[in-house]
Amino acid sequence: MDHLTSLRDAVPTPFWLDDPDRPEPAPALTGATDCDLLVVGGGYTGLWTALAAKERDPSADVVLVEAGEAGGAASGRNGGFCEASLTHGLFNGLQRWPAEIARLERLGRKNLQAIEDTVDRHGIDCAWERTGSIVVATEPYQLEGLREGAEIAARYGGKPVLLDRDAVRAEIDSPTFLGGLWDKEGVAMVNPARLAWGLRRACLDLGVRIHEHTPALSLREQGAAIGVRTPYGRITARRVALATNAHPSLLRRHRPYTVPVYDYALMTEPLTAEQLASVGWRGRQGFADSTNQFHYVRLSADNRILWGGYDAVYRYGGRVRAEHDQRPETFATLARNFHTTFPQLAGARFTHAWGGAIDTSTRFCVFFDTSHQGRVAYAAGYTGLGVGASRFGAEVMLDLLAGDRTERTELDLVRRKPLPFPPEPVRAVGIGITKWSMARADRNEGRRNLWLRTLDRFGLGFDS
Repeated sequence: MDHLTSLRDAVPTPFWLDDPDRPEPAPALTGATDCDLLVVGGGYTGLWTALAAKERDPSADVVLVEAGEAGGAASGRNGGFCEASLTHGLFNGLQRWPAEIARLERLGRKNLQAIEDTVDRHGIDCAWERTGSIVVATEPYQLEGLREGAEIAARYGGKPVLLDRDAVRAEIDSPTFLGGLWDKEGVAMVNPARLAWGLRRACLDLGVRIHEHTPALSLREQGAAIGVRTPYGRITARRVALATNAHPSLLRRHRPYTVPVYDYALMTEPLTAEQLASVGWRGRQGFADSTNQFHYVRLSADNRILWGGYDAVYRYGGRVRAEHDQRPETFATLARNFHTTFPQLAGARFTHAWGGAIDTSTRFCVFFDTSHQGRVAYAAGYTGLGVGASRFGAEVMLDLLAGDRTERTELDLVRRKPLPFPPEPVRAVGIGITKWSMARADRNEGRRNLWLRTLDRFGLGFDS
């Protein structure tokens, strides 16, 4: 079977959302209501914010509005890697916040454990597996980067395991693997949609009022409160937390700080016992390769292989549209690379092919801000690693809205915003040159050209 034939039966639907246990949506908001805290957005950041607000103060009246259905966008369709890192990896964090990276790594590990504790406490059935993840080398020049990564991770409290060619292939058998770096404790695998739905249920159980199919259309000061208009109603809130991810912020001045980038993934049919034995994978770790255009890969609970990443597509003007969720040329590339990595799975077919927008910032991880005299808080820019960091983001927003001075709010990560993206057409040209340069570096043993070195010099570079 060639790689294109393997796509023949793939439905254009995110695998995780194609679930008979998907909850029925809550009714849309109609009429007027008041609340202590309004959360705009029903993805991970919004759900964690609502849940944490009720856990901090059970008497607080919390309302959450979602334009679609909770977990129905990036939170429910991602790869299901829940990472401890708050900075999109140790290297990115070390480059930008060297003086506080030890604290950021510690807080990240604490945050990951808190997510696991929440899953246990609320009985969330989301296939949580603390198996870790392996960064694999597929080219000889990448092996030195793994060794350097192991040394740096150990310096900041990590417990990485460096694997040679035989050792990594004993874990996951691909003829393309030359070595690996296994983070055993800092990454969990999770069914991302079921995590979102579990958080939604936990919010409802604690008394959060959730209204789905209720987009927030505008935000303005209303005396000492904030008024938010929706299609069929309006909300007056003492405080507002904005958790809109890749979608345009209600605060116009925040919009230049993020752009939407489209990411794509495939899911195979369940592997047979013989197919699974041919790749080993008894440890059920996730893995990603070491290139700039990297793949992220994992097993589902029923032993399907999720194969995602590689292409990251920016659309001119930064428009988020449903028609961009399908990109056949990317699916063809992903299928070809899958069969190159696992030639022993030549007969495997893909059942699902999907994509969608994630938000990114110029520092490639979350940033924060407040407005309206501290009555509105905002978190965005996770760049694809929001499954874990979104809980931290929620706690920061609640600290900021309360005016509390905490270990979190004292971080430079929290106090300083990234550089905004330039306006079009400069934005599209810059993103295009950067993407071309990173692909070229992958073909040139990782050597970064003048453009990438210049971005590095100004703190805008990224080498993941």
